Amino acid sequence: MTKLSATIAKLTALRGMNVIRGDADNKSRLKDLENFGSNPGALKAKIHIPGHISKTPALVVVLHGCTQTAGGYDRGSGWSTLADEHGFLLLFPEQQRANNPNLCFNWFSPADNERDRGEALSIRQMIAAMVKAYDVDLSRIFVTGLSAGGAMTSVLLASYPELFAGGAIIAGLPHGSASNVQQALQAMRDPGPDSAKALGDRVRGASSHQGAWPTISIWHGSADPTVHFANADAILAQWLSVHDLGNAPDRTQDIAGHRYRVWSDASGRPIIEDYRIANMGHGTSLATTGAQACGVAMPHMLEAGISSTRRIAASWDLNSGVRERVSTQSSPLAELSTLPARRISQLEPMSSTPSHGKTPAKAGVEKIIHDALRAAGLMR
Repeated sequence: MTKLSATIAKLTALRGMNVIRGDADNKSRLKDLENFGSNPGALKAKIHIPGHISKTPALVVVLHGCTQTAGGYDRGSGWSTLADEHGFLLLFPEQQRANNPNLCFNWFSPADNERDRGEALSIRQMIAAMVKAYDVDLSRIFVTGLSAGGAMTSVLLASYPELFAGGAIIAGLPHGSASNVQQALQAMRDPGPDSAKALGDRVRGASSHQGAWPTISIWHGSADPTVHFANADAILAQWLSVHDLGNAPDRTQDIAGHRYRVWSDASGRPIIEDYRIANMGHGTSLATTGAQACGVAMPHMLEAGISSTRRIAASWDLNSGVRERVSTQSSPLAELSTLPARRISQLEPMSSTPSHGKTPAKAGVEKIIHDALRAAGLMR
């Protein structure tokens, strides 16, 4: 039987990769990160280092969506522009077509969506290299992603909760939604009837973590035809359970015509934020004009009058400016097999053994192929 991934690749080639060509037309601001570890997930790594950075800078990990590249997502979202303004570092893991023909992170594959395996481990190794090279503030490491990148953000937050201070899931899915392609496509349409506790147990069971959990920001368009907005409800229920918070938000308000809700801890610190973007389809919400302008509209990077990039950065206190300016020409990148034990004492040793070989899911029905193409925005 022909592999599903190979069939999708052939059909994709016939239909053209307009989004990727759009990315290629604009020079990326990102540079390569080399020799960051054993890289069992066979990912590429791109970084952006501002001209001036804080002495102990924050690090934001940004995960692109299907059919996108790291450079294209950066241009659309405006993350590097914001990093230049405020002196934090950016890491953009990038999928390769050999792993997934539509450039989706394999969030649904057990070879890649578990702690210390595959793509999840590769991203952890990238973070470790950045920590060593730039003396990253270990209390200020964050992750965000769109669509498949949002689903992989869920994977990372569940698999390495001790590593991240916060995460922002954009048009994504809750952790543990699928373990193969067919389940992934079904979950995108309907996350299922699992209870909040069952959803939370997926996160609690992904690691042996016993400490504080990352803060969560959820973003989803109310008219998303690719990943149904019920997945945002499931993500919210999952993390309300993990944080042991009640269903009622502490505050609800309208921001630029969009519903915003927040849940806080006993001290009043926001723990979970939930944005539902009115009438928006599948993508990252942008404000491309006005005082909060950031990013460039393009496929799946959608003008909505509200900048998710700026609001996410503000929620992580990244907008405070460059506190101490230092040259970025030193600190050469080097391979690192473990994060410094003296600085992340709760982090288990990092495996340097590549995960077992990945076997792409197979299917014999054309509907599965067409659904996958539609999910990637390559077929109507």
